[in-house]
Amino acid sequence: MVKKGAKKVKEIQVKVFDNDLEKAMRILKKKIQNDGLFKRLKLKKSYEKPSEHKRRKQREAIRRQRIAASRSKASR
Repeated sequence: MVKKGAKKVKEIQVKVFDNDLEKAMRILKKKIQNDGLFKRLKLKKSYEKPSEHKRRKQREAIRRQRIAASRSKASR
């Protein structure tokens, strides 16, 4: 039974070649960072007031808009 609103867990895998564990760890860390897992864990660590949550979401939206605008200028 799946809970309502539950998110599907994304499986992250890294293959280790020639016992190069250091390289595999770097790759894993990068994949986790790109997935946003570190950020989600940091946010879950402590309570975030609803007003802070709203403010953070607005800042993230503005940041995404700036990035999109700079990318569209660069592609011209």
